[in-house]
Amino acid sequence: METTAATRAGTDILPGKVGVWWFLASEVMLFGGLIGSFIVSRLGSSGWSGEAAHLSVPVAAINTLVLLTSSMTMVMAFGAVEKGDPRGLRTYLFLTILLGLTFLGIKAYEYSSEVAAGFTPVTGLFWSFYYTMTGLHALHVLAGIITNLALFVMARRGLRNQHRVELAGLYWHFVDIVWIFLFPLLYL
Repeated sequence: METTAATRAGTDILPGKVGVWWFLASEVMLFGGLIGSFIVSRLGSSGWSGEAAHLSVPVAAINTLVLLTSSMTMVMAFGAVEKGDPRGLRTYLFLTILLGLTFLGIKAYEYSSEVAAGFTPVTGLFWSFYYTMTGLHALHVLAGIITNLALFVMARRGLRNQHRVELAGLYWHFVDIVWIFLFPLLYL
């Protein structure tokens, strides 16, 4: 049973962890640039509140709850792998995947409602930002789902590497944190 990866010689750093943190730092730069551009553009022009009023705050709030719950299940998956509980690991990874898919399903419903109402990326600057930022975030959620699905398949085959679950958890929590910034900026 493989439960932990060997650390780098002379350090306590597990392989890949620094790489994941560097990757997340680059993603902070990407989303930070988008969020900064959004704030500057919003402060420099009027009418954005009227555009944002077309978004559904209750739907976005439910989606926020779904994503935050998925963070909890990811933590529980890591806890299960630390305890050597393969069934718990599979269960919590499955729930995380299911909640991620639920998030994307709600986002697809939201997109279809906005497009049906005539709000597309070319409708105005607000909508360009909205679709770019939430679409990029949705792609990151999809990448996290795929990563967790790979871990789930490995867990079904008996692999219980807590290091891999930890790294996937770092990414998943980053995706959640990004949404915590996007939700109030776009919807409130």
